[in-house]
Amino acid sequence: MTAAKIHLVLAALMGLAGVGLLAAAAHVTGTTNVQTAGQMLLFHASLVFGATAARKAGFLSDLMARIALSLIVAGVALFAADLSRRGFSGEALFPRAAPIGGFGMLGGWLLLALSALFARRG
Repeated sequence: MTAAKIHLVLAALMGLAGVGLLAAAAHVTGTTNVQTAGQMLLFHASLVFGATAARKAGFLSDLMARIALSLIVAGVALFAADLSRRGFSGEALFPRAAPIGGFGMLGGWLLLALSALFARRG
């Protein structure tokens, strides 16, 4: 399976989880942690779709963009999982899970910017 296909499948699952968490926040828990987790998943799912298309079109450096997207997917998954667990059970996933995920997302965004600078097109 190619990196593009993996990223696109994960982005679709992130979107699915994001919609589900937003529905749960509105109708079940009412906590802002669950709402924030859903929003982060949806925002970053859109990013992964768009950046994957840009990478395939040559507007992002291939290897850097693949690493950046993987960091973003892993970071948002960890961040959203921790916030969701806090919202539903009041307990953290593990100590410092959300900040670790957040730094993963930030690193991914930075690497994505560098990937745009070193792209072969554009």
